[in-house]
Amino acid sequence: MIPAIFGLSGLTLSDDERAFFRDSDPAGYIIFGRNVENREQLRRLTDSLRDLDGRDNLPILIDQEGGRVARMKAPEWPDFPSGAAFDALYERAPASAIEAARLNAMALASMLSEVGITVDCLPLLDVRQPGASDVIGDRALGSEPMRVAALGRAILNGLQDGGVVGIVKHIPGHGRALLDSHKELPVVHALDRDLQTDLAPFAALRDAAMAMTCHVVFTAWDPDRPATLSPLVIDSVIRQRIGFHGLLMSDDLDMEALSGDVPSRAASAVAAGCDIALNCWGKMDDMVGIANSLDPISTISRARLEGAMDRIAGTHDARQFALLVDQRDALLALA
Repeated sequence: MIPAIFGLSGLTLSDDERAFFRDSDPAGYIIFGRNVENREQLRRLTDSLRDLDGRDNLPILIDQEGGRVARMKAPEWPDFPSGAAFDALYERAPASAIEAARLNAMALASMLSEVGITVDCLPLLDVRQPGASDVIGDRALGSEPMRVAALGRAILNGLQDGGVVGIVKHIPGHGRALLDSHKELPVVHALDRDLQTDLAPFAALRDAAMAMTCHVVFTAWDPDRPATLSPLVIDSVIRQRIGFHGLLMSDDLDMEALSGDVPSRAASAVAAGCDIALNCWGKMDDMVGIANSLDPISTISRARLEGAMDRIAGTHDARQFALLVDQRDALLALA
């Protein structure tokens, strides 16, 4: 197995993808909008990945947050609220907001489990900061660290109860970035003492199964490298100060914040301490290059991966979906 998660090019596996994935044995896969048409098609696609790999608990990821980040869209699937909706409710009724976030995550997990997806790239623990790039914006769970942590914990629990593993992101925090890391490399000049605000939700949820890094330079910690590629940030900040010891994956290595070719980025991310290199766009040349640039997954990274997938507790029950959504909406109406 190689320490990489790969994207797919279309609605079905091509012959080239099937042969390459069989030979390279990636740690998992990620689904994007280009891979999604309807329930039946998506379930066939995820089943084909499991048949190819042989693992029942194969990590098949998706970015299904709600709001503007959703790969499975209406009218085939319902819209879900963004993080800001739960933040707004928290202002009036904290316990109701926490329960609404949990119910929402359980409904998301039910929807994902139905089509064979096992991992959701959620919750965001980025603390929203005034004047920052809107790339986080209303996706955030708020601007107060312990509120973000409380809502984030509810989301993790709801996903797990519904049969899906959550990923906390974007560790150690994207909330201060003035630029969109999809397009440019953000540099955060905040002092170490001020960055404690950003670290606090991740520290509170340090026992999460999976986390995703951010492509952001923090000059207080490493002025030369973004967190994804920085051994200093990954070891000293993420592993030691935050205390996160679960599976750490990079954010998408195709993002324009990073320089150099994609296989080199993957090798650098793993060398810096990421357990998994995430490559989302299904470009065969890049995927082959990544496979050639990486050694087999380490023993500790494999154990973290297996431990994360072993946390799946709940099972999909389509009969509960409508009830979960109705209960969530009744709570959100209080805001």
